[in-house]
Order: sequence, then structure tokens, then C-alpha cells
Amino acid sequence: MRTLTRVAIGLVTAATLLAANGPASAGSSAAVPATAPTLTVTGHGWGHGHGMSQYGAQGAAHQGLTYQQILDFYYHPATLASFSGLVRVLITADTDNNTTVRNVAGLQLVDLGNQKTYRLRAATTPRAWRMKTVNGRTRVYFRTAKWHLFRTGGRTALTGAGEFRSANGVLTLRMASGDRRYRGALRFVNSNTVNVLSMEAYLRGVVPSEMPSSWLPAALQAQAVAARTYAAYERAQNASGYYQICDTSHCQVYKGYDNEKASTNAAVTATAGRILTYQGAPAFTQFSSSSGGWTSGGGKPYLTSKQDKYDLPVDPAKKIGDPHYDWSTTILVSKLRGFYGPGLVSIQVTARENPGTAAQWGGRVVTVTFHGGPAQADKSMTGDQFRSMFGLRSTYFDISTTPTP
Repeated sequence: MRTLTRVAIGLVTAATLLAANGPASAGSSAAVPATAPTLTVTGHGWGHGHGMSQYGAQGAAHQGLTYQQILDFYYHPATLASFSGLVRVLITADTDNNTTVRNVAGLQLVDLGNQKTYRLRAATTPRAWRMKTVNGRTRVYFRTAKWHLFRTGGRTALTGAGEFRSANGVLTLRMASGDRRYRGALRFVNSNTVNVLSMEAYLRGVVPSEMPSSWLPAALQAQAVAARTYAAYERAQNASGYYQICDTSHCQVYKGYDNEKASTNAAVTATAGRILTYQGAPAFTQFSSSSGGWTSGGGKPYLTSKQDKYDLPVDPAKKIGDPHYDWSTTILVSKLRGFYGPGLVSIQVTARENPGTAAQWGGRVVTVTFHGGPAQADKSMTGDQFRSMFGLRSTYFDISTTPTP
């Protein structure tokens, strides 16, 4: 079975206008006036929908589930196991081809080429220290009124990459976008800045960046385990890379020491060292803001498509629920034609993820097909591509047959 929603773009008759008063039923076709500038898209959820819904985790916590029960619902049959180790995080905002830190008492530098550690001191107290590449080698500088070369171990350059460390375990990284503090070490390698720190210290900067710190402890704890597992998975996939994970939503958001909160630090501590594994390896624990009531399959036995009974619409009386459960937006017909060409006649959802289930419309969109005239070839794109092109919140959507004036 397939659930088909077809929207035709062209001339309209009185009969088809009568059919254009709401969302198309399965297999239907409805015409839209050529002058209509936009079409309406309605949908559910926010994000790819794989794995844990964060709003669903909060909903489950409100229903009294523990973090273990929340994780089992979203990632079954993955199981809890122990993990420890360091992780290397690319600081993507530091794009000036150097690593600069604020001076602090007890600052040290490690030459990763010879594994020697040097105490950074100067006759005049520096404001900052910097590593940068000059003629293919890493040099160290300190700043007073201007920058000065620091001869590390009597040499003008390090024998390999370098790493700043501090006595109290916290460093202030200076960037064009502003200063930011990080736990652990700051490494300068391949002209990039990489934060090297323990997994537990890293999680302290991730959990409040990914989930509101005011949420219930069980939800925060589930997020801590999901984030720790995700990082462990990426660490294993990139074991030999100079970095193993980034600090943006392309990986998972990490904002360092300054974003830590007491409640999320407690969640990290309460779940210390716990990750989810499948067949003895860290699971790929994807998560997103909202499933909209139905998760999406992610190509793993523990990332299945199913009804999410914990991700629910907002209950105004209880002031809980998912504000992204339902959404609506418009798309430009001109942009549809921009993809296909001026001969576009209709667009059609030609495949969905859950045909024949209780999922509304048949679930998330897998394929959208663009139709032209009889002599013109069809063009198709994935639901993810369509979502990206039109800035939709998720692939769980339907295209209304009613044009927007």
C-alpha cells in the first residue's frame, strides 16, 4: 500500500475546486489555480525522528518512567553497559587558524611530537598564549603589548602538534566570536582547535545544550545516556581521526564549561559511565526534538518506526506536551517549478514509511514525485530532500490541496 497525496498545478474546473477544500485523500488528485503563489503543508514533529524524542522523554518522565525505561522504549533492544575514556571534540567556531588561550597561573604546553611538557612563563606576565602554523610547523607565541615568539625547549617550533593544559582543568579559549571556557585540554592540530577531555566532562557541556535544564531528572538522565552513547559511537567510528566529534547539531551540540547547569551535571553524575550497546558495541543513539507521535526508522534494529505514546500535544491545563506536535507552513509554487521546470503539472507523495499502519497519512514521507505533461519525464526527491529544500520541520507531513491566496 501507498498513501498518495497529489497536488496538480494548472487550470482548474468547478468540479476540482470542490475537491480542493482540504487535504487530499489516498490516491486523490486535485487542481490548484496556476496563479496560486503557495501551497499549504501540515505536519508533525521537529527533526529526523530517529530514536529518542526529547519531548517524548519529558512526557514519559511526567508519566513516572525512569531513565532506563525511557531508553528501553526508544532504543530497544539495545542494553546498558559501562564506558570510560577521552573524547576529541572539534571546536567549529574557532576558524582563525590558531589556538589562543587566556593566560592563567600554572599554564602548561605539551609538545605531542616528543610528549614533553613545558611550563609557560615569560619575564613580563602575558595576556594570552597562542599556537599557530608558520611554514608548516607549529610555533608558540605570548602576548604583552604585542606577540612574541616563545622558544619551546630552546626550539623555534614544536616537534608536532601542541596542547594547552591548566592546573585547574579549565581553559579560556579566545575566538573572534568571543571567549569561551572549556574543561580538559585545547589542542592545535591541522590548523584547528580540538578540545580533549573525559567523556563525563564533555557530557556536562552537552546535556544542557541539547535539552532544557529545567526538565525532569529522568528526561535529563535519558538525554545524558543517549548523548554519551552517541559520542562513544562517533569515537569508535573515528578512532584515528584528529577529532572524533564536532560541537554543533551536525553531531550534537556542545557549548563547554560556561553552559553547565547544576541539574544537568546531576543527570550526568547519576548516569556516570552508562551507555547503550548493541552486539557489544556502542549504539548509534540518534535523537531529535520531537517525533510528532511517530518515530522514524533509522536503519538499525534499535531505531524502529513506531507510535510514540509519550510525545503528545500540549495540554494547556498541565502546561506540558510538545509544542511542535502539529505545525503548518506554506511553500512557494515558483520554487516547485524552479526544481522541475515551467512544465510542472503536479507533485505527489509516492511513498511513505508506514503504509497501512495507524500513522497519520501513512507516516513519514519517503519519496515526492514531480509530474509534468504527457511527454515530460517525472522527477523525484526523497522526503528529507524535500524537507531541506522547503525548510520543513520534519518529513512527517502532508501537502494540502487547498491553495493559499
